[in-house]
Amino acid sequence: MKAVYVLIIEVVNTTSIKVGSLGKLLFTTGIYAYVGSAQNNLDQRIKRHLRKEKKLFWHIDYLLNDNKTKIKKVLIKKGIKKEECNLAKLINTKGKAILKFGSSDCSCKSHLFFIEDYRLLETNIKDITKEHNAF
Repeated sequence: MKAVYVLIIEVVNTTSIKVGSLGKLLFTTGIYAYVGSAQNNLDQRIKRHLRKEKKLFWHIDYLLNDNKTKIKKVLIKKGIKKEECNLAKLINTKGKAILKFGSSDCSCKSHLFFIEDYRLLETNIKDITKEHNAF
């Protein structure tokens, strides 16, 4: 299935993490939304994100590998890769972009956003995504 997804991530304690070429970034306690896509093998991609033990490859791997972070929810929308940037641009209007995070292959500001009001985000993306209950 070709799809885009949003990982709702909780940072339980403020932490500083070296994120590949982005260097050391400070992640404050709170909720973050990460937008990604899988044009093949969606289930394997999500399962990989959920594992702590993995080779660090993507920016998101560095954040998820930290013991102060956990995925709270995964939202899925069927769609082609272009939808990933469309969804990131929508979430950017509701959150604070972590500049250049996860967007090295596109012109988006970011694909990771700090969310101050999760309910507002959930309300705005509910119509275009559905919760993935398989995990």
